[in-house]
Order: sequence, then C-alpha cells, then structure tokens
Amino acid sequence: MTGMNAIALRSGKFSAVSLFFILSIFLRPLQAQVTNRILFIFDDSYSMYAPWNSNIKIEVAKKVMGDFLDSLKNEPNLQLALRCYGHTTFFKPDRNCKDSKLEVPFAEAKANAQKIKQRIQKLEPLGTTPIAYSLGESVNDFTPCGNCRNIVILITDGIEECNGNPCEVSAMLQKKGIFLRPFVIGVGLDVKFADVFACMGKFYDVSNEANFKDVLKLVITEALSQTTVEVDLLDISKKPTETDVDMTFYEAGTEKVKYNYLHTINHRGNPDTLVLDPDLKYDLTVHTLPPVEKKDISITRGKHNVISLDAPQGYLKLDLDGAFNKYYPSTIVRKSNDMKTLNVQDFGKSEKYICGKYDLEVLTLPRIYIKGVEIKQSSTNSILIPTSGSVFFNKAGTGYGSVYTDDGKTVTWVCNFNPGLQNEIIYLQPGRYKLVFRLEFSKETIKTVEKNFEVKSGTPLTVKLF
Repeated sequence: MTGMNAIALRSGKFSAVSLFFILSIFLRPLQAQVTNRILFIFDDSYSMYAPWNSNIKIEVAKKVMGDFLDSLKNEPNLQLALRCYGHTTFFKPDRNCKDSKLEVPFAEAKANAQKIKQRIQKLEPLGTTPIAYSLGESVNDFTPCGNCRNIVILITDGIEECNGNPCEVSAMLQKKGIFLRPFVIGVGLDVKFADVFACMGKFYDVSNEANFKDVLKLVITEALSQTTVEVDLLDISKKPTETDVDMTFYEAGTEKVKYNYLHTINHRGNPDTLVLDPDLKYDLTVHTLPPVEKKDISITRGKHNVISLDAPQGYLKLDLDGAFNKYYPSTIVRKSNDMKTLNVQDFGKSEKYICGKYDLEVLTLPRIYIKGVEIKQSSTNSILIPTSGSVFFNKAGTGYGSVYTDDGKTVTWVCNFNPGLQNEIIYLQPGRYKLVFRLEFSKETIKTVEKNFEVKSGTPLTVKLF
C-alpha cells in the first residue's frame, strides 16, 4: 500500500481514490494461469549410433539435451515428461513396432528436468522408429487437465519405419485437442525428408551441434509463447455482446476442421479466451442463421489476438393463436427474396437470426406466406397464426378426391385425400372449404360427392362423404 493511502487509513479519512485503490486490490478478478506441458518424444533407435560431426548422434543429443534441460529448471508453470522409442528391443531379426514407453511422467520442470536428463544419459540405441505409434500412445501421457496447453517436441534422426502414418495420427490428435501442432526436430536428416514431417508438425532441420542448441531454444520460446485468441461477435452497435453459438476453425483454404468451440462470454463479461496454434492460418465460420464467415485469418505469436465479425442478432418467435391441439406446423425461413431454405422452425419456440428481413412459408394447410419479416437487434418479432381445426373425414370406403378453399368466387386446391384410407383426419386453417370425392368402386362420374364445410380454429369437425 502506498504511503498516501496508509495515511488516509490511519487518519480515518477515505477519499474516493483511496477507496477505489483498496477495492481494486481485493475485487480484482483472478485470471486462471495456463500450465504448459511439454512431452519430449526422443528417438533412441539404432540409427542414432551413426557418426555426426565430432561424435555419434546419440552422444551429441544427450549432451545438448542435458544442457537444455538445465535451462528449464526455473521456468514457471511448466511441466515436462519424456517418452522414448527404439530403446528396449534390438531391431534384428524382427522390428518391435511397439517399442515406445513413457519413461518420465509429467511433473513440474523444477524436479523433472533432472530426472529426464538422467534417464536420457542411460539410453542405448537398439531398435526401430515407430513414430506414429508413439504419437498415438501420447494420448495416455497427457492426463486430464482443465487449464493446460499440451505440446509435443519430437526429436528424431529418421522417418517412420513401422508402416504407420504419423501425419494422420498427428492431425487426428490435434483435432481432438490432445495437443497443439507438434514441433519436429530432425537430427542430421536429409533435407528431402522435410516435406515428410511438415504435414505432421512444424519441422526444424538440425545440421550440427551448435544448430541443435539454437533450434531447441527457438522451439521452447515458440512453445511457451502465450498466444491467445478472442472472437468478438459484434452487435449492431459494434459491441461484442453476441454469444452462445457454435464456431468452426478450418485450416485456411481447406475443409480441414482444426477446432470446434461454442462461443462463450466468460464470468468477467468478455468473450472467452482460446488458445490456437499460431503456425496456421484459419478460415472461421460462425454458425449463426445465416452463418457469418471470415477467411485467411493470421494469428500473431505471443500476443492476444482479437478476431471480430459482425453478427447482430434478434429473435423470431412463432406462436399459435387459439386453443392448442396436437398439430404443430413448421415454418420454412428464407432470406428475403431468396428461395434457398435457411431454416425450418417449429411453432412454440424462439430462434435467433442475423438482423435483416426474412420470408416465411408456414407449412399449414393451406400454406401461409409472410414476406419481409424484420429481425432487429436483441428484439423478438412474434408471428401469430390461428390454430388449425381438425377435420375428421368419414368416407363410405376408399376413394379419390381433394379439398379446396372456397371463398364463393374462387376454388383453390389445398390437398388430396389419401386413397388408401377409408377415414382420415386433416388439419386445416380456419375458413370455408369444398371437397370433391368419388368412391373407388364407383365407376360413374355422376357418383361424385361435393360438399362445402367451414373450419373454426381449434375446433374438431366431422364431415361425412356420403
């Protein structure tokens, strides 16, 4: 507390500034701290015995990794784990394509950096290179955690040798949110293999020991960068108040789904923060009615990114006027002067739509068409139609016929009878109607039955066709 505010407290004199200062300390919202979890997947296959610079690959890797792990001991909010492959079974005469093991489970970096360093020093290259299998097994390494960023750093000197598909496994686990896009460090690999690993994660080529140290530092810097994203769905006043709608992030220019989220306003009243892979560009679809989209979105690493889309919405509510019966019609909703169906909305419920004008086709008998229904920001436009009446048509037998509206001047077709039913119920809007019917076994036109009847809202009616 500052001296000025301490004096104010002792003297019993509180200024507005002093009170605000005190309250700001005790009422400041707590921000959840993200824990970074890094799983090192370390190649200890037989090829790591190959000469590389002044030594063999495994010895260079042990030394560089040891120094690097020492630098992580005091990193806050960081957990480390180690999985190795190719280290338990000699690769001849048969490959062991399940030679992969979590050697050091996740724990705070302060303790685990030394454990991982010690375990790596004891490794002896023996087996093959089951990269896809190791990635798949990592699902169990990342134990459930509500506020963690899961990161994989794969260090390998070779490509997949067990007929697995590392790219497919990596993409599937990223889509499920198991980990972010992996970092792949190729130790003394041929440059031609860069494309093989590019589909799996972000690839770094290590050509020598000094380069190895620099790449590890670069990877850890990128991995720990707190890159966050906020999606602002703007209302008509350009304020980010719209929410509770699904969002899909695609890899830009493709149909590959990377993330699906339900947009949320957090307890502080702001759009909730997401963590996305900053190495990709995205296309975003927000599944409003109709959907809104934004293409080719770049994420700036190490910063809080805000993606804004205009998504002002209001409500359309469909209700029946009068006594309810078991018949609830649906309504086809289209953008004004556009025949493409946007939604089929049931009566008795409200639905959110992007602000604008819409045309409705109410699936009653007969159809009701309502054009230019306007949806305004945060308002509800209620559409009320009469409840249909139920008409029981009692026929002397099966036959053919139709129902028409009849206003005394014009007769307009509404629907046909079901020729396979002797009796049937049809729900009709209030109004005057005419029916025309002939029994199936009557082979004379003059036997046609014609009747007029009136339907009232919510009221049952029986009409005899004989």
